[in-house]
Amino acid sequence: MIRFDILTIFPEMFESPCSCSLLQKARDKGLISIQLHDIRSQAEDRHRMTDDAPYGGGGGMVMKVEPIDRTLRSVPRVDEGIPIILLTPQGERFCQKMAEELSRHPQLILICGHYEGVDERVRAHLVNREISIGDYILTGGELSAMVLVDAVSRLVPGVLGNCDSAALDSFSMGVLEYPHYTRPAEYRGWEVPEALLSGNHREIEAWRRRESLIRTRNRRPDLLAGAVLTEQEKRWLAEEVE
Repeated sequence: MIRFDILTIFPEMFESPCSCSLLQKARDKGLISIQLHDIRSQAEDRHRMTDDAPYGGGGGMVMKVEPIDRTLRSVPRVDEGIPIILLTPQGERFCQKMAEELSRHPQLILICGHYEGVDERVRAHLVNREISIGDYILTGGELSAMVLVDAVSRLVPGVLGNCDSAALDSFSMGVLEYPHYTRPAEYRGWEVPEALLSGNHREIEAWRRRESLIRTRNRRPDLLAGAVLTEQEKRWLAEEVE
């Protein structure tokens, strides 16, 4: 079981995503827990302000350190070594390997930045990790937190119906996943590959591996740079290039 504690000024943004599909099923089973903490509730002025103008001038507003610190201190912790994560464009690039690592923790605390950013004292003194989901800018860290929660949750044992599904996903295997097909076997002249209809498990696995490698070479050749390939796999890739 893993517990997500999310600090945000917009807790309502999480209501629908966290109440649908696998996340809701996982919550119902007690496999994950999602707790929302409204940073505004810890702002002490009458307007519940969580941001202010930056020292030195400049555009945009900056999230204040005090309400974030108070909210963080109100969150119960499983132990002192848990990741306290600031979602920020300046953080480490999120990837499947990181999701796997984070899924082994019993609790994750996520802080959603907003506006021009957060007071630097949050980075320096309150968090022990900074994560970005990509090289682009969002209006706030809430969407990033949702991505992280979803990616990590599906790796918790019992969340996915098939225990092999996560292990066979793209990036979990080090390469992109092979193509999938289901009924009907023919639609508008578009046919399912014969290998998948053969019933021969060895032939099916070989087809899937071959297609996975070819798709990776065509779409993400960088992933093959460190791949250990058999002679047969090297021939597959060479044949497709010619």
